[in-house]
Amino acid sequence: MSEPVLALDGIEKGYKLGKPGEIRVLRGASVTIQPGEVVALVAPSGAGKSTLLHIAGLLDTADSGTVRIGGDDLTRARDRARTAARRQRVGFIYQFHHLLPEFTAAENVILPQLANGVSRAEAEERAAELLARVGLENRADHRPAALSGGEQQRVAFCRALANKPLVLLADEPTGNLDPGTADVVFDALLTLVRETGMGALIATHNLDLAARMDRILHLQDGVLVAEPAG
Repeated sequence: MSEPVLALDGIEKGYKLGKPGEIRVLRGASVTIQPGEVVALVAPSGAGKSTLLHIAGLLDTADSGTVRIGGDDLTRARDRARTAARRQRVGFIYQFHHLLPEFTAAENVILPQLANGVSRAEAEERAAELLARVGLENRADHRPAALSGGEQQRVAFCRALANKPLVLLADEPTGNLDPGTADVVFDALLTLVRETGMGALIATHNLDLAARMDRILHLQDGVLVAEPAG
């Protein structure tokens, strides 16, 4: 078996609440994700899904446990190394697209590549390719305000994949869309992940979408529990 794109082992995380003490959000959460694998993360609001995704994406640190991306242990990496790993190895998608309103769809996909040292010509080619894969080749020169909600979210997917990350982390990526649009957007997401061979951990409340992924993990009392097959 190939090296996992993401491996979390024994992740613990708590938050101090003043005099009452501490609330433990994660209690030894562990998961490995292989290239091309799409894993659903299901849990009630407030259970710690976002915390787990932020730790996996090096936006937050665990109290204990290890975080490996592409086989490299980045648990205690310094800020510069964590920033470089986030930029080069991790793609993020959120419920709200957070596109830059003054730039076109293509420019929103080009900019993160320029920040990563890619030439303008290469970045433009990559942006055009990604937008075409999600059916937006004719909308590339439109600003976000001129796009529908589903189109905006597809642009956000392309932006997350612009730097060819190893792992995609998504937090309720279709939660702000109507059911029909959510299906279209999710189809585009699955296609991009499968074609590029990255791994994906996708938090969702939508059990129908979760059922279309390779496997489902439930976050229960701070631990990841696999849903039984079948």
